[in-house]
Amino acid sequence: MIRLFLYTICLFCQTNTYFLSAQSAPQEADTPAFTESEISREYQERIKKDRIGGTYIPKNLDDALAELDKRIEPASRMKIRALPEDSVCTELHFRLGSWMIANWSFYEGSRISHYLKSAGVTYPDDMADFLLIAYHRRLNNIPVNIRDLATEFKSKRKQEHQDRIKKGTVVKETVRKRN
Repeated sequence: MIRLFLYTICLFCQTNTYFLSAQSAPQEADTPAFTESEISREYQERIKKDRIGGTYIPKNLDDALAELDKRIEPASRMKIRALPEDSVCTELHFRLGSWMIANWSFYEGSRISHYLKSAGVTYPDDMADFLLIAYHRRLNNIPVNIRDLATEFKSKRKQEHQDRIKKGTVVKETVRKRN
């Protein structure tokens, strides 16, 4: 009976010490970055990691397409291959595209997102669509020219921006005299 009592006391003390140390000294990874320098430092660390949250992060386009080949079953690959290219993004964006955005850390930064940004694809949704189109082309034995595909995404974003400006209304117009 005394042994059981002492064992319970020891177990309680170890558990209590664990909780107290966890509360008093939060790990650095659990605290979000708030300042511009903290965000930049965290981004610079993330783009060097080959794994984030236990998921392998590809380093370039070929690595990303190879990783998709590993993760997608042959039957699903055949379905993707059969899709017309102009509907690949609409069909797969909210499934495979969302998975890539979340698991390959397009918003927070990762090796593959940094690679795509350096190619000129800056929006996370565009990054996912870029990879979906590139994967579709690879499955259909169509060469993937990174520069041309990135230019398509840049011009699409530019056109959307110009369309938004054209649709906008002027709230107030002021004319100033210069001295």
